Amino acid sequence: QVQLVESGGGSVQAGGSLRLFCAAFGYAYSLACMLWFLHAPGKARDGVATLNTFGLTSVADSVKGRFTISKDSPKSTLYLQMNSLKPEDTALYYCAADFRLSTCKEGSPNVYAYWGQGTQVTVSS
Repeated sequence: QVQLVESGGGSVQAGGSLRLFCAAFGYAYSLACMLWFLHAPGKARDGVATLNTFGLTSVADSVKGRFTISKDSPKSTLYLQMNSLKPEDTALYYCAADFRLSTCKEGSPNVYAYWGQGTQVTVSS
């Protein structure tokens, strides 16, 4: 079993930065794929960035050049550095994880076995 706990969300003005944290508890060392995704009101969940056990990352086109995913393995913590934030980035941000490496190739967060509770990011213009 794995538990994921996000933090770091908040309210910022456009152009500002936030750093999200996702602490993993339990069998975190066995996780092969980790994901940040967002859920905005009235919209479908959307993947933001993935990181696999080999350190390979993938970032959505909408945030490329602005968001960076990284991990501190000894601390079992996943990060999302968010720069140059825009009002359209406003959403609940979740981290998700799975033991299957193939999960990183999936587009939908729904296939991930473990999700956190989410942290709100609000960007004002």
